Amino acid sequence: MFVGPFMLVFALVFLAPIVYSLYLSVFRTQMVGGTTFVGLDNYARAIQDPQFWEGVGRVGLFLVVQVPIMLGIALLVALAIDSGRLYGRNFFRISIFMPYAVPAVVASLMWGFMYGTRFGLIGNINDAFGVSLPNPLSPELVLASIGNIVTWEFVGYNMLIFYSALRVVPHSLYEAAEIDGAGQWRVVTAIKLPAIRGALVIATIFSIIGSFQLFNEPSILQSLAPNAISTSYTPNLYAYSLSFSGQQYNYSATVAIIMGLITMVIAYVVQLRGMRKEP
Repeated sequence: MFVGPFMLVFALVFLAPIVYSLYLSVFRTQMVGGTTFVGLDNYARAIQDPQFWEGVGRVGLFLVVQVPIMLGIALLVALAIDSGRLYGRNFFRISIFMPYAVPAVVASLMWGFMYGTRFGLIGNINDAFGVSLPNPLSPELVLASIGNIVTWEFVGYNMLIFYSALRVVPHSLYEAAEIDGAGQWRVVTAIKLPAIRGALVIATIFSIIGSFQLFNEPSILQSLAPNAISTSYTPNLYAYSLSFSGQQYNYSATVAIIMGLITMVIAYVVQLRGMRKEP
C-alpha cells in the first residue's frame, strides 16, 4: 500500500510510454494504405540508416572526449574544496554549482550569443583587437562548443556528488595516514579515490545517459548554425525531427527505442566494470 501510489505514477509516466513506443515501432503509417503492421522493418531500416549512425557516432565522440574532461574538473574541484586548504570554499562550492540551476535552454541561448562572430562576444573581440578568432559555430568546432556548454552546466552537479561522497569518508582513515607519514597525494590516491568509487561510477553513468540524450544544446544552436547542425545531428534531434517535422512517428519511435537499448547496454557495462572488486 505504501509503494502503490509510486508504482501507479511509475507505470503511467515510464512504462506506458515505453509500451506505446514499442507498439508504434512495429507499424507504419502511410498516406496511401493507412497504418499497417510491418514487424521489424522499421528496425531494419534504422540499422541501415546512415544519418542515424552518424548521429550515434557523433554523440559517441562527444561522450569519449567531453565526459572525462567534465568529470576530471569536477573531481579536482571537489578534492580542492574537501582539502580544507581552499580559502572561501563555500563561495567556490556555490558559484561552481550555480550554472546547474540555469535551464539548458537559457544556457544554450547565452553561450550561443557569446559564440556569435557578428553580434556576440567573439565578434566584439575580433572588432576590438583586430583579430580573427575561429568561429565556434563552424562545422568543425560546433561539437566542441556544445561540449563547453554541457561542461559549464554540469561540472557543479558532478562536483556536488563527489564532494558529498568525500564528506562521509571516516576521519580515522586520514588520522592513520597522517601517523604513517602519508602525503596529500598519497591520501588522495589511497584513501579518497577508492572511498568515492561508487560516486564516480554513478556520475559516469549519469554522464553517459546525458551524452546519448543530447538534444537541448544542438536544438537551440541549430538556428544560429544551420549549416553546422543538421536535423540528424544527434539521435534525439533526429527522432524529434522525424516525429514533429516529418510526421514519421513510427520510425521516430524505433530510433528512440534503439538509442535507449544502446544507452542501457553501455551504462550497464560501465557499471559492471566500475563496481567490480579488485582481485
